Amino acid sequence: MGESLDERDVRIMFAIADEETFNTETIHEVTGIPKSTVHYRIQSLKEAGIITNDLFDIDREKFGLEITVISEVWAEFGEGYHEAVGRKLADIEGVNQVYFTMGDTDFIVIARLTSRDMVEELVEDYEAIDEIRRTSSKFAISTIKEEVGISMLGDYDPEALMARRGIGEKASSE
Repeated sequence: MGESLDERDVRIMFAIADEETFNTETIHEVTGIPKSTVHYRIQSLKEAGIITNDLFDIDREKFGLEITVISEVWAEFGEGYHEAVGRKLADIEGVNQVYFTMGDTDFIVIARLTSRDMVEELVEDYEAIDEIRRTSSKFAISTIKEEVGISMLGDYDPEALMARRGIGEKASSE
């Protein structure tokens, strides 16, 4: 469905992000798309794996996950190492994101943690992975911007995004 998204799908996704609800009445009011169509489209977006769950963002700090650690990881090169090491990194408690990257750094790992003890455990878990040669970790002092989940759509202009994907009026006039 990723390639077959149309303007209605995109507008529904942005309405869900803005209103933080899957309520068909609310989405209908915001978009003007009929309720039955909204319901059908949301179901189709879920079935296609574009909407992966019904969860919304949480305030990590209020939940006690106040420490963000961003780590660069260098690993021993070998066939398939990025998948094997990436999985090991992803399995560490508190690790939320793992990116295999181009350039000098093999992985970027982002962990949200509750305490200094948990940071120490993170470092020990890195050290326990034989393929890791070196790490460099940083604490985020404060969060300026963090968009996760569907709320990240707020970082985009719907019309421009649709045009870039070849959807809607702007795309058809280009």
